Amino acid sequence: MPENPRTTSTPTASATPVTPSEPRTPLWRRILPMFFLLLGAVVFLFPFYYMIVGALQTKRDPSLSGAIPWPSNLTLDNFIDINASIDLGRSLLNSGIFTGAVVLCTLFFGILAGYALATLSFRGRGLLFAIVLLLQAVPFQLLMVPLYVLLVRGFGLGDTYLGMILPFAINSVAVLIFRQFFLQVPREMFDAARIDGAGEFRILRSIAVPLVRPAILTAALVTFLGPWNEFLWPFLITKEQSLQPLAVAIANFTQTGAAFHPNAIGAILAGSTVLAVPAVALFIIFQRHFKATDASTGVKG
Repeated sequence: MPENPRTTSTPTASATPVTPSEPRTPLWRRILPMFFLLLGAVVFLFPFYYMIVGALQTKRDPSLSGAIPWPSNLTLDNFIDINASIDLGRSLLNSGIFTGAVVLCTLFFGILAGYALATLSFRGRGLLFAIVLLLQAVPFQLLMVPLYVLLVRGFGLGDTYLGMILPFAINSVAVLIFRQFFLQVPREMFDAARIDGAGEFRILRSIAVPLVRPAILTAALVTFLGPWNEFLWPFLITKEQSLQPLAVAIANFTQTGAAFHPNAIGAILAGSTVLAVPAVALFIIFQRHFKATDASTGVKG
């Protein structure tokens, strides 16, 4: 007997259960996080902006309206004034020598220590790694007095670049960064090279270092800002102005020579602007690599 087409149940699109549409997020809930993010960015960047505006002001305006640059109150005389007082070029060169040497030493010793802690098996490796972690918890101010006695009175390294550089030559953070990256490299690669007769330094130079170039860039960027802005240790160990980094020279100008300038705050802010320019330029140039390596460090670490 043929089946009645009117009684046959055929699936149709109208039989599909309709899921209720999700309610739209209210507009204020989308705008509010953006508002707070924008407010945080403005609050964070305002001191930097105020430093630049203050460095360009002919007459200092400490009120909130002084943050708005008026053309009638702008000048470059503050930069000329601070340059006539502390020799910006020489101070910048000293900062570059100090920072460059610290970064090179940090990379060199960081790679050696990170490679040893990650790939070599020796007695006391766990204890050594624990000591590296412990060093991060010890503030540098706690070691400053014994370091001063050792380097200045013991070795006579006062008023020398070497005396400024030595306490920062090894950075425990860089050691940890390199150790984590070396741990990501397959151990079989190092074992195969050892079987082929390669020594540890050849393995390090030919295999390990090329594989951890992102870590080298990360460690260089992380350790650059520390010595570039370092003030206390170079201030303690150097008395000659021709050897002082720019941060120390600006501090000395603030304490001694600023009282004799008509716009002392403007001159100090001009010196601070000059000090900040290389760090900002470095961040802009390597911004893409910095974000990429920083993210990869977080994932692998």
